[in-house]
Amino acid sequence: MGGTAGFAVVVFGALGGVVAYLAGVVGLRDLRRMRRVGVPAQALVRARVPAPEDRALPPRPLLQFETEDGRVVEVFSPVPSTTRHPLPDGGYVPVRYDPADPRQVVVEGRERRLLEYAFAALGLLMVLVAITLGATVL
Repeated sequence: MGGTAGFAVVVFGALGGVVAYLAGVVGLRDLRRMRRVGVPAQALVRARVPAPEDRALPPRPLLQFETEDGRVVEVFSPVPSTTRHPLPDGGYVPVRYDPADPRQVVVEGRERRLLEYAFAALGLLMVLVAITLGATVL
């Protein structure tokens, strides 16, 4: 594989790797920022009936909490309810919200940090493979 096709594979592989790496790094930065500036609160879990156009399986419940200034905010949970980590209807879960934008929420203990590290690592690996492929094939 050489020429134009090889060049396209290398370029798209490198670009895909950069995008995955940046997604992981930005996700990790946001998690650190929420841990640093996020305001802790207890959120009420409210189940919702999935609409026909909902594609998220399992459907994510609603989280309702009160901000420091007394506003009641209701957002979709950033994580689904699972058998290992259930979000039972009517239960409470600890969350951190961004005081500048209370719709930005992290459920304590369910931050998905490993997923962000995986994106960064796989993105870096894709870039390295693209560079190696480019050096050997082109």
